[in-house]
Amino acid sequence: MKLKMRIKHIFIYALLFASVLGLVSCEDYLDKAPNSDISATEPFENFRNFQGFVEELYGAIPVYTAYAYHNSFNLGDDVHWDQSATSEFAFDVDRGNYWDWNAYGSPFSASVSSDVVASHDPKNKGRLWGMSWYAIRKANVGIANLDLLEDATQEEKDVIAGQLYFFRAWFHLELMKYWGGLPYVDVLIPASEPVRLPRLTYQETADKVAEDFIKAAELLPVDWDATAVGAATLGNNNQRANKVMAQAYLGKNYLYAASPLMNEASGGSATYNSEYARLAADALGEALSVIDATGRYELAPFSRYSELFYLQNSNGQIPGLKETIFWENTSGATSRFRWNQVNDYIPKYLSQGGYYISPTANYVFYNYGMANGLRINESRDIEQADPESGYDPQFPWKNRDPRLYKDIILDGERISATESLPQDQQFASLYTGGLYRTSAGGRSNLTGLALTKWKPKIAERNQESTTMNNNSVVLSLMRLADVYLMYAEATAVGYGVDASANTYAMTAVNAINVVRERAGVGEVADKYKVSLDAFLSEVQRERAVELAFEGHRFNDLRRWKLLTEEPYTLKGALQFERDPDGLTGAALAENYKDAKVLNLHMETIFERNLTSKHYWFPFLLDDVNLYPEFPQNPGW
Repeated sequence: MKLKMRIKHIFIYALLFASVLGLVSCEDYLDKAPNSDISATEPFENFRNFQGFVEELYGAIPVYTAYAYHNSFNLGDDVHWDQSATSEFAFDVDRGNYWDWNAYGSPFSASVSSDVVASHDPKNKGRLWGMSWYAIRKANVGIANLDLLEDATQEEKDVIAGQLYFFRAWFHLELMKYWGGLPYVDVLIPASEPVRLPRLTYQETADKVAEDFIKAAELLPVDWDATAVGAATLGNNNQRANKVMAQAYLGKNYLYAASPLMNEASGGSATYNSEYARLAADALGEALSVIDATGRYELAPFSRYSELFYLQNSNGQIPGLKETIFWENTSGATSRFRWNQVNDYIPKYLSQGGYYISPTANYVFYNYGMANGLRINESRDIEQADPESGYDPQFPWKNRDPRLYKDIILDGERISATESLPQDQQFASLYTGGLYRTSAGGRSNLTGLALTKWKPKIAERNQESTTMNNNSVVLSLMRLADVYLMYAEATAVGYGVDASANTYAMTAVNAINVVRERAGVGEVADKYKVSLDAFLSEVQRERAVELAFEGHRFNDLRRWKLLTEEPYTLKGALQFERDPDGLTGAALAENYKDAKVLNLHMETIFERNLTSKHYWFPFLLDDVNLYPEFPQNPGW
């Protein structure tokens, strides 16, 4: 469907008939029977009907993690795919083929209809381009009819308008991250008129997005459960758009506009824009101030860290606790992450097959530092001991950042509960020449590390009912730790490393320390406070660790203009041998963090040959041929 049709086409009554908020019940808002006769104004005449209309916007939020049959949502230098995964978009991105963003297997595709939006099948939901234009049109229809909402309290009118403005901004922002400046569609275009809205620069589009987020923040409550309007769905309002979401996304919008890529694309230099950074810091600071005052969100205790990413046998609950601020689409959340989805991360010997996604060794070693907060080695040489940090290449897993042990399976760990299996299947045989590195053909582990952020460490075929089938996985598109880290970055650029924003007393440095303290990691060292560049290098590393494998890395590398630069173009594998005199089997599994290894080194197994054009996705040819004011992105 061409952009013109996407902007114009909508079934404005479709979601009066179906709940599309995933796991959140909307039945109280949706009281119309299928095929009933309704007038053109009836959907907007009272709060119940209008909220039913708005619910479709939640249904248009894309699924990134479970679209199609695999997990093409980590597109940076963070993971390496099995080389047989030729139909996956992640495979195409590594090779610079961005045209396949609209192909099967990509969560960004264009095709969409009201049936797709209303569907509960997550395999229909990963269609960012199509879903977004559909939702933007839907929001504009609602905004154009706000004056018809007469049978409603002022609070009800405010939350209806607030949601519409929030989603109009949010969907534009999601598109901008990948395609750059856009026409900002904030009017209802009659079907009889041609579409001639020009593409704006990135920062011009961001200014429009900001206007809508500001309106949304003024209108929305902090907590729906604490309002009269939320009483009908009490206890099921956690995913509804609120003031903190609007303020935090306003800050994210400004931070992206401030970033080197977006500043350059808007006519500036490939450096930060300090004015937008200050706007970002103040918006994020305002969100954090509200959170502090109300307790609406909080960092999860580290003992429950995995519950931010997955749950098992959760009885309908979704992960995130009180830390997640905004989720991807929750459609089918308690059943979608099974079979291929979870097998992407499980060694072939313990799974039903499928692809294999391995965390890259360079990403893990260069970013996950020591428990004292220092990098393992300033020179990035993993073969050299570092007396300052305490890193020892003969004991590479010792005294490391505790998040390493949460996110990564290391050599020797128990990954099977079946004690009758051979030891090299029960325990992670990830050393050079180990079973998981050599004996599974194209699905062998290539990097010497395995990923466990989205599943338990023990997940295997004969434990299907508890470890493979009943997983609840929903990606946090924004969580509180991310807000702290964005605040740290924006405040440092806009006000200074040891300064705070106008709206919040916390300094940039302390914002990182809050996140590290939760994980038991040491504070930012003094040597990273001496200059903005030194501090920003720690911001980048902290984002790489705390938000690892959550879909942020690709966009972060792009906005920092690092995507095409070494070492970010490289994907590495770890090579090492076990100490022949060391522990084995269960004894090693109990002491794997202290295991001694020999001949540790890193090898490059893949290099991405990307150029400047790869900083943006290309537009579909049908769209850029609509009219001259809608040009293609450079290089495509």
